[in-house]
Amino acid sequence: MASLRARILKSDNSKTPPSVDGGAAKETLGAGILFTYPEIATIAGIQGLLVYAIASALPLLVFGFIGPIIRRKSPDGFVLTEWTRQRYGVITAIYLSVLTLITMFLYMVAELSALQQIVTTMTGLNALPVVIVQCIVTTIYTSLGGFRVSFITDNVQGAMVLGLIIIGVITVGVKTEINRSLIEPSGLTKASLIGWQLVYILPVAILTNDFFLSGFWMRTFASRTDKDLMIGVSIASFVIFCILVLVGFAGIIAAWSGIWPGDPPQEGYLAFFLLLGQLPGWVVGIILVMVVSLSTAAFDSLQSATVSTASNDFFRNKLGIWYIRAGVVLLIFPVVVVALKSPDILQIFLISDLVSAAAIPVLVIGLSDRCYWWRGFDVVVGGLGGILTVFIFGTIYFGNAKQGAKLILLENGLYSGDWSAFGAFVAAPIGGLLWGFGALALRLTTLFVVAKIKGRRFDALDKPIHTPSPQPSSTEDMEDDGAERLETVEPAPKGRFF
Repeated sequence: MASLRARILKSDNSKTPPSVDGGAAKETLGAGILFTYPEIATIAGIQGLLVYAIASALPLLVFGFIGPIIRRKSPDGFVLTEWTRQRYGVITAIYLSVLTLITMFLYMVAELSALQQIVTTMTGLNALPVVIVQCIVTTIYTSLGGFRVSFITDNVQGAMVLGLIIIGVITVGVKTEINRSLIEPSGLTKASLIGWQLVYILPVAILTNDFFLSGFWMRTFASRTDKDLMIGVSIASFVIFCILVLVGFAGIIAAWSGIWPGDPPQEGYLAFFLLLGQLPGWVVGIILVMVVSLSTAAFDSLQSATVSTASNDFFRNKLGIWYIRAGVVLLIFPVVVVALKSPDILQIFLISDLVSAAAIPVLVIGLSDRCYWWRGFDVVVGGLGGILTVFIFGTIYFGNAKQGAKLILLENGLYSGDWSAFGAFVAAPIGGLLWGFGALALRLTTLFVVAKIKGRRFDALDKPIHTPSPQPSSTEDMEDDGAERLETVEPAPKGRFF
């Protein structure tokens, strides 16, 4: 593990301290934002768009606060699952790793699905060749260069986003005319039920889901100091908020200019591209190139993070380089197959968000030293119980078990006009915590009974004993191990599941 971690940390060592902002932005800014943010603007108006943008940007600041804590507790790690292994044991680490890999798989599917729909919408051509070419290109340089290449493409992605925003804003400002008579009837300037629901749903969904993105954690461990990390995520948070608001406002402009919903009426996720359809062909061509570059840069980061996570968590980095490269190649096939079915991009994100809303609250309890009695068993039962609670809630709410099962997949999206989606995102974290504390009670009771039967002392609530950690023998050792990045090291006993 040390060699892989060292390569990741060293690959970012040549960058200036605030470089974390580019990496953090990269995980958030993929081609999918061109669908999801304009769509939410056409449904929930300015209120929903601002909530979505804030909920997407502010969670990055959490890494500035939690990142240093986890780096101190797990100085030899570079992803969240490594701290989980140390704190909760192998079983919980594997459980979290599976959820992490599923999340990144869904993100890759969403990225390719977005690219396919963008190319088809903007050109009318079959997007399959573009998707295949992107996968081949990213697979080649990712399998050869690993996460180092992903750091390099951060700069490419930043340039593409900036260019896309500048060209889009200028041309839309020149070519698009707002019909003032459509502003009031649109209702997009008014608060709405879904807008208020999103005030809770989106911060919970996005904050917890960011914990599953290994790219965030790799860059968190790669930052030189805690101060550099906070500077980086602060810059990234502000930049991402501005970009997402500008992109999402395309939905508002499309509605107020009469371009959306159009004749025949089109779905809200197409608002951005309906707006582009009014622009000159050369502008559309440039934007298409930028979008493909943006998608490629986001996709390679997900590829690298997925393979690195699997190699570390399941094989402890004992696989040869050719096995890892083969893993990158094999990963592409199922992603492409699922993406070509063109599922709803927002639904993909929501499924992942609901899982994280159930799993993360019970996981982070272990960050507090006062909760030393919290074990991996409680985390796993709590996370799975949170999903079960969503099913129970849906069954009661709809009066139908089948509809309750469908609620886990959020097939009706966020905009069903009822309280089902809101209830699901309340049930997941609260249910997870209730199941987790129920598992705690069951575990302590079992251990107490076993201790009495065997005549042993009941020690499940004993505080763990911390032992001093060996200090590096030289500055060179500190640099090799990445120890100079940690303000203080807090060694902990080996994690326990039960």
